[in-house]
Amino acid sequence: MAELLRSLHDSQLVARFQRRCGLFPALDGGPHEMGPAEGGRHPEANGKGGWGPANGLRRAPAPQAYVQKYIVKNYFYYYLFRFSAALGQEVFYITFLPFTQWNIDPYLSRRLIIIWVLVMYIGQVAKDILKWPRPSYPPVVNLEKRVITEYGMPSTHAMAATAISFTLLVSTMDRYRYPFVLGLVMAVVFSTLVCLSRLYTGMHTVLDVLGGVLLTAVLLILTQPAWTLIDHLDSASPLFPVCAIVVPFILCYNYPVSDFYSPTRADTTTIVAAGAGVTIGFWLNHFFQLMSKPMDSLPIVQNIPPLTTDMLLLGLTKFTVGIVLLLLVRQLVQNLSLQVLYSWFKVVTRNKEARRRLEIEVPSKFVTYTSVGICATTVVPMLHRVLGLL
Repeated sequence: MAELLRSLHDSQLVARFQRRCGLFPALDGGPHEMGPAEGGRHPEANGKGGWGPANGLRRAPAPQAYVQKYIVKNYFYYYLFRFSAALGQEVFYITFLPFTQWNIDPYLSRRLIIIWVLVMYIGQVAKDILKWPRPSYPPVVNLEKRVITEYGMPSTHAMAATAISFTLLVSTMDRYRYPFVLGLVMAVVFSTLVCLSRLYTGMHTVLDVLGGVLLTAVLLILTQPAWTLIDHLDSASPLFPVCAIVVPFILCYNYPVSDFYSPTRADTTTIVAAGAGVTIGFWLNHFFQLMSKPMDSLPIVQNIPPLTTDMLLLGLTKFTVGIVLLLLVRQLVQNLSLQVLYSWFKVVTRNKEARRRLEIEVPSKFVTYTSVGICATTVVPMLHRVLGLL
């Protein structure tokens, strides 16, 4: 068993998969360490201007980012897996989840978001506890630079894709009538493409991906009996909205301390804060009569309504209005929260390193994305009602 685990964690296995898919390192280039102007890191810097202990970090050499030249011999796989990788990134979540909320089923959207938040938080924390490295390069060709300083085990892309696809499948089985086999195939294809994309981009070993899928499967099995409670969370107690803010913030602020800076803590705060905002938004919706109370047994829709031109135009209009408002709220709250925190802690406004300090990064991210979550679930539907789009 130990030998099997070592072989699954071997970077050469990832490199062989990349070669089979037509991705090769350039023979004339090789990796080059990035300089300061190109995004290189200097973990030795002190706490005032760099990444010292004041940022909630320990002193340790950070993994260096590299400029790595590569050759693509099969562009079908290249674009397929680059697109698949995007299905596990913020651009997908900020479009698919709100679209589900505004155009398909709000309760289904909330269930997806809460399961997504739970799975992602556990996965992100597990990374910084296990501290398993990502595949080494060379021999692996690395196509993503932003998260190279994060640890590898488990793959949170694999966890998120598995959680969303199979939560969607299980949650719609009792609400909509459709061929179950078709839904199962779509869930398997979606999660498989995202998992394979993590190998193609050189970001994870096979063991990282399998670990993420298995961990998610265990979490889904353990939590599935309690999924119906999600539809009644906002009516459990008047103090629930306070808990929905305080508990997630404490979890984010007490995130495991890393040996060096990585975007893991910021990404985790973004996800958890969005979930907290969505929860508060659903609680607020009952006061504005934007949503009826959930029933004990969900109704079965005989057939999924056919997609008509009018329905498509209405859905695109609602999505466009909503996403523009979300982006405006995100930018406004982010700038305002940073200005307040800079002033409170007497930090130079243009100091980019200051944004990575614990007392600035976590509150600013949390306030920003909690606002985005509330806006997506309450403000946008109110705007849709005012504009006659509901």
